Amino acid sequence: MTRYAQLVIGPAGSGKSTYCYHLQQHCNTIGRNLDVINLDPAAEDFKYAVAADIRELVPLEDVMEEFNYGPNGGLIYCMEYLEENMDDWLAEKLEDYIDDDYVVFDCPGQIELYTHIPVFKSLVEQLKRWDFNLCAVYLLDSQFVSDVTKYISGCLSSLSAMVQLELPHVNVLTKMDLVAKKKDIEDYLDPDPVFLLSEMNANTAPRYGKLNAALAELIDDYRMVNFVPLDVTSEDSLQYLLSTIDNAIQYGENSEVKIKDYDPDIGDGMSFNMDADIETDNF
Repeated sequence: MTRYAQLVIGPAGSGKSTYCYHLQQHCNTIGRNLDVINLDPAAEDFKYAVAADIRELVPLEDVMEEFNYGPNGGLIYCMEYLEENMDDWLAEKLEDYIDDDYVVFDCPGQIELYTHIPVFKSLVEQLKRWDFNLCAVYLLDSQFVSDVTKYISGCLSSLSAMVQLELPHVNVLTKMDLVAKKKDIEDYLDPDPVFLLSEMNANTAPRYGKLNAALAELIDDYRMVNFVPLDVTSEDSLQYLLSTIDNAIQYGENSEVKIKDYDPDIGDGMSFNMDADIETDNF
């Protein structure tokens, strides 16, 4: 029995819950079943239909009140509590899912949970034991490209999550519907180190020149960071991203699926051909 799942991760405010909602709506439209499980103890309101909610297991407010923790300390406690109770609570929530079922985990926005705290590493290992094919979907706000130093920090956080989780990894630039000049995004989808270095040198003090060169070289050497643009108001954009993720986790590999050439209505000649090879095992 093989089941499928996305771990939707990324910084706070990058649009994870919004993505989950629109992806669920899109799947409903195309007649595909998709359930969303909330793993963010700090979440309050959901637009999507919630199949399971970590707050049923451990409410963040109760943890903060009982232990006098702040929001970040309370969240880490909640996630460690989930780690201790995966064989009970999470196993029960997932026991009714059968072959080919598809689950999306809406995860918290605290980056340390994916970079150096082993909670999500443990979750990934357990889900694999439960026969889930997994993909990490790392969301980054497209507004990050307005500042190259912020963009570089987003790339490095993504790389760190790849190393920690060891999963097929799809990076996504979200909120494309809010970007005024879509053509400016092209240079950041598959980042060119020469371009990045020139931008960093132009926006930082000269004493950071060697550091900038090392960062650009790091990204170039491993060629593991590229981004898919996402406009949640476009069904074509959602379908292209979903097809990319499906390819990464081998969903429907026994079915013949034809996806049309994708132009996410972001203009200026940006288009993507699903007939081309897609690098998804970039971890």
